[in-house]
Amino acid sequence: MHDRYLDLINRIIAATLKGEIRSKDQVYALLQAEVSSGTGELFERCLQEQVEEVEGQLKSADELIQAKATRKQRALKTIQGEWDRWQKNNQTSSVLTKVVQAIAAQPTEERLSQLLNAIDPNQAQVLTREQIGQLAELLHQAASAPDVAKEFSIEIANFAAGLNQGLKTWQELEVNVVSWIFDQNRGSLGFGGAEQSGPWSSWAKSVRSPGLKALFSNLAQQQAVTAAGVASPLSIAEWVEWAIALQRLQLGLVAWFDKQPYDATAGKRLSIATFLSFTAVWSQLSQRFSELSQPILAQGCFQMALQSLYYFAQQPYYPLYGGLFAALSGEPLQTTLDYLDQPLRQVPNTASKARILTLLGYSQRALGQVEQAVKLHQQALEIARESGDRRCEIANLNHLSRTWVMQNEYSSAIDTSQRALILARQTGDRLGEANALTNLGSTTVAQGQTEIALDTDQYEQVLEYLQRGLSLSEQEGDVPSQALCTNSLGIAQVMLAQYPAAIASLEKGLRIAQAIGDLFLQGLNCTYLAEAHRGLGNTELAIYTGCLGMYLLNQIGSRQWRQPAGILSILNGQMGAEAFQAILIKYRPQFLQIIGVDGFDYLPTLLIDYRSS
Repeated sequence: MHDRYLDLINRIIAATLKGEIRSKDQVYALLQAEVSSGTGELFERCLQEQVEEVEGQLKSADELIQAKATRKQRALKTIQGEWDRWQKNNQTSSVLTKVVQAIAAQPTEERLSQLLNAIDPNQAQVLTREQIGQLAELLHQAASAPDVAKEFSIEIANFAAGLNQGLKTWQELEVNVVSWIFDQNRGSLGFGGAEQSGPWSSWAKSVRSPGLKALFSNLAQQQAVTAAGVASPLSIAEWVEWAIALQRLQLGLVAWFDKQPYDATAGKRLSIATFLSFTAVWSQLSQRFSELSQPILAQGCFQMALQSLYYFAQQPYYPLYGGLFAALSGEPLQTTLDYLDQPLRQVPNTASKARILTLLGYSQRALGQVEQAVKLHQQALEIARESGDRRCEIANLNHLSRTWVMQNEYSSAIDTSQRALILARQTGDRLGEANALTNLGSTTVAQGQTEIALDTDQYEQVLEYLQRGLSLSEQEGDVPSQALCTNSLGIAQVMLAQYPAAIASLEKGLRIAQAIGDLFLQGLNCTYLAEAHRGLGNTELAIYTGCLGMYLLNQIGSRQWRQPAGILSILNGQMGAEAFQAILIKYRPQFLQIIGVDGFDYLPTLLIDYRSS
């Protein structure tokens, strides 16, 4: 073999000197044809021997020998370059061959999962478009082998067909990934916007695949996956096409938003909304395939959702303190969170898992699922400590503090927020410090309203905590934390009966919450605006803001919708149903701008539900 490779190298050099080698591709073709797999080290030794021999000839005093050696050296550099190319291509081929072997080794129900592992964007070496095409070709070859079982051949051929069709569909979508953005306000992503102007309707026009066209149209119309979007069971090949197309769409959008120089804050916000929107879509698709009795496809959807969340959790702008409701809102929210939580219990403890559990935890708290929120934050806290993720550890201490307040466990809440404050100052986590200060202030006020009376000095210290927390979050430019801090300051001012100041804080908090799409904080700000206006005797504004708070909190399934409903019921009883209804009619135009006709018409039903319960 040694002599054979020396002969190959010398033949290429001789052909080059004679002018018979006209392109590098000819050299590559010779290497591809004559170098055997697994003998690369031997070929490299032979090549190195020739290089050293020529280097010796270059030192000769004979000019003819020197001239010939120079030409040989150029030929050897060409061989070296094509050898590097050969190694890279064959290394990729070897990796992809192992992927095919790994798929083949799995039982039928696990093969799709193995394929999805191969296209996971969280891998150290992410497959390129070309490599996915190569994988499809290898799968096709495996399916065509004469000695494979018929069932295996059909399944692998479907994988290959799905990958190829997915790449074609992505090529159709690629040119229109962001074209729709320029028809909208740059501060709005549009996933929940008007049917004709959002991304889903734009992408529906770009694809030829009937299935994806129906899915995108359904999302454009309903902002969720319904039976109309996936009307019948899907073939494996078509599902794989969807997996490639949706994954590439998400990655393409995020890459574009992350690179936008015009507004770094907006770029982060839009990237966050993109991750959450696609996670919601995969979760809803999983539920739909379960309804269609396709458990393998349902599990595949969960795997895609989890891959998306893990990729998201590794980004520097991952929201440890808020931002979930920019995309995951309405009825699908609870089922999405329930769905993601169950299989997460089987995932190994990692820093990324801690961050995902943090997101799920504060989402459950917003829904009023306090005990579940505590469990998730405690689990996330333990994992964050083990993995050394201090920012995540501090965030979960802060979230636990807020959750203890909801259970009237004020001592635990204050103790936890003090631990968060100390750790944040030790590590220089200014956002963690801002949230800890806000927790200390708002918890102390809540405790003072129920357990102990606060004196003037204590009230002043509380407001100082809250103002300091808000100032820090503004300095850091973290909009979700600003929203939380402003809301807490406004609530504290309501509790202290500082109603004009509270209204100013809460209206500011409402604007910030609307900007980031956080429906929970929008509802909470409206609820306490109703309290403040009621305290000042502004009955009409109390009814208007109370109705908004009640509707928004109910829309995301939060149990806290009952708080503004209670205020409204009292006002309704005091002034009479006819006068109350007259105020609703008076503010109808304002209601329609925010919650639409359906929302306005649903307000009396909510009040009836509250009174009847």
